Amino acid sequence: MIKKLNILLILITLTCSTFTIINELDSSIVIILKDASIYFTIFLPYIVRKIFKIEIKEDLVTIWIIFIFFSHYLGVAAEYYNKWEYLDKITHCISGVITAYIAAMILNYNKTKNVIFNILFIISFTWFCAGMWEVFEFTCNYLFGGDAQRVALTGVSDTMWDMIVAFFGSVAFSIYYYFKRKLT
Repeated sequence: MIKKLNILLILITLTCSTFTIINELDSSIVIILKDASIYFTIFLPYIVRKIFKIEIKEDLVTIWIIFIFFSHYLGVAAEYYNKWEYLDKITHCISGVITAYIAAMILNYNKTKNVIFNILFIISFTWFCAGMWEVFEFTCNYLFGGDAQRVALTGVSDTMWDMIVAFFGSVAFSIYYYFKRKLT
């Protein structure tokens, strides 16, 4: 059932993205490539599964697809980050949950038993990913222009809040993880 849901969500996301790209054909190549990159990112869990032979649960794939729809399609392609100020924070919080989930998968793969270490690893992994994302945004801004980090408008507070809400997402997941480990 969840695989069919994922297929439906992918089709919706790619259809919306295709119409957006068609409407931007008179735009610069950078804008078109930025929006077209969704065709790669939406399939990233499947690519990782295939290349690295890692089991990725379908519920994580569902969360990923929803995240890509909100962050990449609505936020970037449809430009809702400029229209709805809280969308950026919501997507960074979801990214905190996703990266925390991935960190827990890594820990499960290594069979690490120490719950406190695991929680510290989950939170650290999430902060590392959030920081690397901000470095990626900064690099893209520097190379291609733009202001994805809203430095002109907010200074560094947008970047800091992005990392803080990713942290909150990882803490929420860590609480869930802690009680799940204690109850099993």
